[in-house]
Amino acid sequence: MRVFAVGLMGVMLAGCASVGPQGDELDVYLVRHAEKLGGEDPALTAAGTERAQLLVSELAGAGIERVHSSDTRRTRDTAAPIAQALGVEVELYDPRDLPAMAMFLKGEGGTHLVVGHSNTTPQLVEFLGGDGGDPIVEATEYDRLYRVRVGKTVRTDQTTFGAPGGI
Repeated sequence: MRVFAVGLMGVMLAGCASVGPQGDELDVYLVRHAEKLGGEDPALTAAGTERAQLLVSELAGAGIERVHSSDTRRTRDTAAPIAQALGVEVELYDPRDLPAMAMFLKGEGGTHLVVGHSNTTPQLVEFLGGDGGDPIVEATEYDRLYRVRVGKTVRTDQTTFGAPGGI
């Protein structure tokens, strides 16, 4: 796994552009981690593991080039199957600094998957210029999938995948 880090100059430069350095549009898929067990830094439940596998087929034709995850077991375990299927490493980011992550993504362009949390995923959508919609229900909602396309305009699509509230 690689750890996402942005220097101050990178943050300043990325904040000036809405697309990557080659003028590439930015296409970001965002999900909350799949169903989790209880406890500190919990693993995924059997349903969560199944949902993480379902994400691979759900995004098979999306052209994802990079996969990002916060540094918790549940998010890394949600991101791992698709990263493995794509032959890329999971890149870690700090969910406590979503503005920096948004600027990083805007500066990179391309197509990304970001796995986060119920309280960070809609916020990151908004930092990308999209519509985060209603808050994610922390106790039961694991099926929301966002797609934010950033170019001359910003477009947000919100769908679901898998069964609501667990597979």
